[in-house]
Amino acid sequence: MFEGAIIDGRIQNIASGFRAVSVHVDATSAAEGHFDPRLLAEACDCVLAGGPAWAEAHLASWSDAYVLFGAKPNRTPCSAQALRKQVLKDGTLPTINPVVDLYNAVSLKYAIPVGGENHDAYVGRPFLTIADGTETFDTLMNGEAVDDPPLLGEVIWRDDIGVTCRRWNWRQGTRTRLEAATARIWFILEALETMPDEALAEATDALVEGLNALMPGYRIVSQAIAITK
Repeated sequence: MFEGAIIDGRIQNIASGFRAVSVHVDATSAAEGHFDPRLLAEACDCVLAGGPAWAEAHLASWSDAYVLFGAKPNRTPCSAQALRKQVLKDGTLPTINPVVDLYNAVSLKYAIPVGGENHDAYVGRPFLTIADGTETFDTLMNGEAVDDPPLLGEVIWRDDIGVTCRRWNWRQGTRTRLEAATARIWFILEALETMPDEALAEATDALVEGLNALMPGYRIVSQAIAITK
């Protein structure tokens, strides 16, 4: 049973047009499929050609939102901007594993932050909220495990134990990080007002289509989510 994510109503003071699609996947009974590496290569080509049409406006909106909660987007950009910068610099993106390569390809092609998490590592429901500064965040620094707590007022994803992603979607924690295909996976696609609704729907469809090839026979629960009033 998958429980949906919760969005703190205070997020509307930072990004009133925020909406997202939550995709839960149960691959317990899935067969072994394949990932077409051309998807990632084509997504990189799209970025190098200047696409998609809404990329500049959408990523600028994310930068504006980051500034509003005290982050410096040039230093800690949203995940979609970070991927895009790497492709524009290097001309490509290195492969990690099929699941991560798939959602990175969707992120690049549609200029949207896409996260993939190990659902079985969560305790309680995913919660997008504003940090009070006392939360824990498990990460790695110089190859060693450390706690790097968020700053007061920082937008974070968390569960009942601690932070799962800092500065909205900038950096994932180690506890819930998706290292490879697991039994249950949670994906989140996050959009602001400058991304067309139809583009968000297309990005979701592209992710689901890729999952069909990668994990045939999986069970999926997809849910649109928005800010709680």
